[in-house]
This record gives sequence, structure tokens and C-alpha cells, in this order.
Amino acid sequence: MPAENSSPGAVHRLTVLGAGVMGSGIAALAAGHGIAVSLIDPDRRRLDEAPARIAHQIRTARLMGALPDGTGPVAVLTGPSLAGLMTADQAAPTAVIEAVTEDADAKAEVLADVSALVVPGTPIISNTSAIPIDELARAAARPADLIGTHFMNPPCLIRTVEVIRGTHTSPSTLDALRSLLTALRREAIVVDDAPGFVTSRILHPMINDAVRVVAAGTASADSVDRLMQGCLGHPTGPLRTADLIGLDNLVDSLRVLHSRTGDERSRPCDLLLEMVRNGHLGRKSGRGFYDYEGEHA
Repeated sequence: MPAENSSPGAVHRLTVLGAGVMGSGIAALAAGHGIAVSLIDPDRRRLDEAPARIAHQIRTARLMGALPDGTGPVAVLTGPSLAGLMTADQAAPTAVIEAVTEDADAKAEVLADVSALVVPGTPIISNTSAIPIDELARAAARPADLIGTHFMNPPCLIRTVEVIRGTHTSPSTLDALRSLLTALRREAIVVDDAPGFVTSRILHPMINDAVRVVAAGTASADSVDRLMQGCLGHPTGPLRTADLIGLDNLVDSLRVLHSRTGDERSRPCDLLLEMVRNGHLGRKSGRGFYDYEGEHA
């Protein structure tokens, strides 16, 4: 007979910092697997919108058979600050995932704050698509507790997670993250640290090239995606993928890659920059390379 505390929710208590698309998605993944989760964001509007977004993602994942049978979703606690949550008679988190915007300074500030608050040995997980973990570790009080993940959007539906081991990441931190991802039924693939790691280093310059093809008038976005799907086996096509990532997030990631590698393929192309300036950010804004009729991811 299993022990009383053998359920994932009894073993893991997760805090997610950032209630944007990825933060809400990671919170939905945890809640849908019965894991206690708190979502923190100082932006009241994003925090107010998060429960409906999380509920929608859990419903979708349930309909697609992506959540375990017999596990009801747990309520997601929300708050404007981790310090406030930890002083409100809440149990300390067993892991913290930082999922703020893809900006090195913003992430460093959050990581410095959280590493001063949590118990030493608590894994601090930066969800990043391109920023090197060793670079972020300079802001952490204990670099050994810091590790990277690159969850793909939507986290509830994509089961593989890129895990980035920094130079200073301790074996116990890696083991704790593996345990959390196992409880979330995710497959962890561990890579060493580098700008963009594996997935973004390959995918994002390729998407940038696809945008250049559209900008040159060689083919429409739909034609590019259909060719990449039908001829090369890409499941959604690079431009639908860009809309799902968020064109602003894609630009931020490309800028990180360009500044840290010097690869000109990673310099965001003019059409991409223009679309972001015009607020056409992809699914989350209702319009990107495709129209989504007010649908928000």
C-alpha cells in the first residue's frame, strides 16, 4: 500500500515566478498533475487573467489525454510576491521555476531575489530559451542550486523538456529537477550550457530564415509552412511555430543568440521586428503570420 505522502503533490511544492504564457502553462502542467503550485507576478492584470488561462489549458490537456487519469487538478495559489506568499503560513517551495521575460537583466534580478529567500538547496530553475545558465548564475547567491529548463509551449502537451546543466549546477540540483519532471511525466534531456542550448540554437535561426523568405516575396507564410511540413516533416511549420512561441519572445531569443554568438543568421530580420512593433505577436495577440480571431494562447 503506498505511503500517505507518495502522491506528487505531497512530495513537490512548486512556485512559478511569472504569470505570462509560459509561467501560466507550467503552472497548469503542475496543477493538472496534482502538484501543489503557486504562481507569482507583480503585474495584477496578468495575475487576474492567469486562473482562466490555466483552467483552459487543463481542460484542453484533459480532452487530449495529456493528463493522468484519476488525478484532479489542484487549485493554483497566486500572489504578487514570493516573500508575501512565504509569510502567509504557506509551506516553503521544494522548487522554484523562474519564467519571466527573456531578458538577462530581468531574470538576474528575479534570481537574486529568490535565492535570498528560499532555503539553501532548493532548486532554482530558470526557464529560458537562450540565455546561458552560467551567465545567470552570477546573480544567484548559490550557483550550485541553479539549473535551466526550456519547456516548450504549450507545456501540457509537449512531453520533452530540455534541461541545461550549468558549470556550477550540483548533482543534487539535477537529481531534484529530474524527480520533479518525472512527477510531471516529462522526459528530461540534459545538455551542457551554451547560448541557445540545442533547440533554440537550431530552431530560431531557421525560423528567422523562413521569415526572410516571406519578406523577399518568394512564398507566403502558408506555403513555407506547408513545404516544411510536407517535404521536411516539420510538424507545424516554422511560422506557425513562431506564432506559438510569440514573435516578441522569438526576437528576444534571437537577440541573445546574435549578441553571444555573432551568428548573423540570428540577427532578427526586419519583417519580424516590424511585426513586433505593430503588436502582431502571434497567437497570444490574435495576429501574427496567421489570424487567430481573438484567440489567446
